[in-house]
Amino acid sequence: MSLGAVHEGQVCRCSLESIPMSLISPYAALLAELPVREGTVSILGSSTKFWDYGPADAETIIVAVHGFRGEHHGLEPVVAQLRGLRVISPDLPGFGESTPLTAATHSIAGYSAWLTAFVESLDLDGRAIILGHSFGSIVTSAAVGAGLATPRLVLINPIAAPALSGPKAFLTWLTVMYYRLGAALPEKLGAALLGNWIIVHITSIVMVTTTDKHLRRWIHNQHHTYFSRYSDRSTVLDGFNASVTSDVSMAAPAITVPTLLIAADHDPITSVRALHRLQDLFVDSSMVMLADVGHLIHYERPLEAARAIVGFLGTGSVAGDALPDVASGGSR
Repeated sequence: MSLGAVHEGQVCRCSLESIPMSLISPYAALLAELPVREGTVSILGSSTKFWDYGPADAETIIVAVHGFRGEHHGLEPVVAQLRGLRVISPDLPGFGESTPLTAATHSIAGYSAWLTAFVESLDLDGRAIILGHSFGSIVTSAAVGAGLATPRLVLINPIAAPALSGPKAFLTWLTVMYYRLGAALPEKLGAALLGNWIIVHITSIVMVTTTDKHLRRWIHNQHHTYFSRYSDRSTVLDGFNASVTSDVSMAAPAITVPTLLIAADHDPITSVRALHRLQDLFVDSSMVMLADVGHLIHYERPLEAARAIVGFLGTGSVAGDALPDVASGGSR
């Protein structure tokens, strides 16, 4: 494992004065307060890049896995809110700065094996809290269900049921057709379609629920900046197939550790009814249901997500909160 130098925060990589106000992260100042270390490990043929936030000697460590076609930046708004906790956030193989897997497929089983090996490579097996957002919720639950040891599991915007059964099933069907066309076209045409600016923008518009104009512009910019940072067409297509053929409910009954679901009542991918059914499948679970937000809790409501995490773990704190006002769900 190689571990780079500590940075004072990712917003220090360039001058904020040179960035249009509409593109500056609303969470930049909070994130800049955290030390950030960078590292790389080789896992199943993937050169996996990760970012290590917060105090290096923190007793509680979280390994956070981002969603499909995202990368570690997506979870930074939540990380920015947390204090007294160490968060390690890798780019999934084939996305961001991590190279694809060569000793496993880009399936849920492959990503699950990668995550287990990643945690073990950092000598965190059995100690790290595992957290996943969206597609990351499927990967993390599959890994924990298959035996990845962790004290607790946190799932943000969990995929509770098959994608085509969600509240906007028709849009999901259109998305499936879009990816199938991307796979069928010649390499250059298919790649151009998958990264098409207009389609990425439409996808972003469908996902965003906030009415805050600055936040909306920033989220759209995040999607345009990072949504197409995947290694190749084959990897992104394999990842998409994995995302629509699996969901958290498939692993939930095998998970016995306390699990927190941070869910949204306007999630276009997963209905509230499906989320409650999912909660019932876990042996020990609680759920925080955030109102008036969709599939972008990590961008739009990171403070509430952080408060829920701190309350669930019973340690750490939230930036600016002397006593975190933690929303809580019913545990069983």
